[in-house]
Amino acid sequence: MLIGGWTLAASRQPRGYSVAQDTISALAARGATDRWIMTLGLLILGACHVSTAAGLRAARPLGRVLLAVGGVGTLVVAAAPQPAHGSSHVHVVAALTAFVLLSVWAVAATSADSDGPLAGRTGQVATGVLLALLLIFGVSTAASSFVGASERALAGAQALWPLVVVLAARRSRFPAVTRTDRGD
Repeated sequence: MLIGGWTLAASRQPRGYSVAQDTISALAARGATDRWIMTLGLLILGACHVSTAAGLRAARPLGRVLLAVGGVGTLVVAAAPQPAHGSSHVHVVAALTAFVLLSVWAVAATSADSDGPLAGRTGQVATGVLLALLLIFGVSTAASSFVGASERALAGAQALWPLVVVLAARRSRFPAVTRTDRGD
């Protein structure tokens, strides 16, 4: 929903909007063309993070809490859009909170006795990658011409990692039946 939302919303903006330079928040800001598209994408993403945290029993509780609070932060980002000009303190704090928590939840969710994306090493690597993307985005906010691109890389990775974890957890819980399992 996030990637589809920013793609569709960007296509609806007037000439001059740049996906490389302009933020995702600009697509949902007051005054943006069809801002409801990006707002809906953010609301669905936030709800997905919260529901994933609630249902991901294979993850450690702290990781689930961080994922859920990151999802709530995403909901607040949608509910407190940027003004047409200037900045919203609530929006910025919610976005920062969501970005940080959605970058670190993976390591907090992992366990040394797990395998797949919930294994300790995998969670550390995922968190390292997400924190590196967060750092790049943070540096790019200082009047960079690629702040939009770096934000999309970060937000896209943060949106997709929980899906990877859920699919892997389902696979380990319900392994596929193979020929040898059926006695063939």
